Amino acid sequence: MRNPQHFLRFVLIWLLLLGGSHLTYATTWNEPWHDQVVKQADYFVLATVAAADKNSATLTVLATLGTTGSPLTGTVKLTDFYALDLCSTSGGHGPEFHFTPQDTAYFFLKKNQTGTYSLATPTTGFALVKGQRVSATYRHSYHQALLERPAYELTMTAIFQHYHQQPYAAEAVRTFIGQQLAQKPAALNEEELPIFFKQHAALETIYHLGLTDYYAATLPFLRDSQNFHSQISAARALTAVNTQEANQQLLTLLSDAKTPDFPKVVAIWTLGAHQPKALKTNLQKLISKASEDRAGFGGNLMDPRVCTHLPTVKEALTDLISRL
Repeated sequence: MRNPQHFLRFVLIWLLLLGGSHLTYATTWNEPWHDQVVKQADYFVLATVAAADKNSATLTVLATLGTTGSPLTGTVKLTDFYALDLCSTSGGHGPEFHFTPQDTAYFFLKKNQTGTYSLATPTTGFALVKGQRVSATYRHSYHQALLERPAYELTMTAIFQHYHQQPYAAEAVRTFIGQQLAQKPAALNEEELPIFFKQHAALETIYHLGLTDYYAATLPFLRDSQNFHSQISAARALTAVNTQEANQQLLTLLSDAKTPDFPKVVAIWTLGAHQPKALKTNLQKLISKASEDRAGFGGNLMDPRVCTHLPTVKEALTDLISRL
């Protein structure tokens, strides 16, 4: 029988990675999705925190993996945030840094007007290194994955380079994606969690790079009713696949009453990118039974990202239909 304390520790780690931060903040913000974090960054670096307080952090750059100019070297100082959409403040407390000296992480940085550097927000734009693994964000900081460093560096460097119109290691990236999607969708259990994390990274990388040749390999994940995270990533991975067949698969997901609201909202967004006017009548038939519950990321009311907005299925569907 599995050691119950070990299994409990696994569950707690899983909830931390997928449920988000539980730090208490007086300031709240609308957290950006990861594509916006990367697109606005000037640098993607590996660095160690040399010094930190709530107002700033000093990094020692170990390697520059992506840049829009010259590589960063030496030490750099973080003094503010480049993608922070504040919702509320109280008690005079603004957004703060929460690093500890000796932390090692991958950082997305932007040079600011004062000559120092900016992080995206206090809770995103960095991926902490834990031994040989990384607490990686591919979709949103609420949904993180624990990934081996080589896989993270390969895929995230490619994502940075793609968003900045630079060549990337396409063959190596495609090999990684192919290996992960050749396996059946992983279950959310202790044994298969490492596989799930790599499949999550592969599907999200397809989305970020706009790849179009993984349609068939994506379908088992879109149909995985036991894992709504896989359904979300698969729906995003179909964004660049604007075909009648792909749109029909997304419509099938939307028509299934058992599909959770979050994957449905993401599927609607993908259809919005496709603009399938031929499906307008089919989509209109879904309005009357569309959920009006607020789909959220999870977490708790004390999370600083609490005002990150996700529409209801009915709101997203109504907006899509109005644009067809």
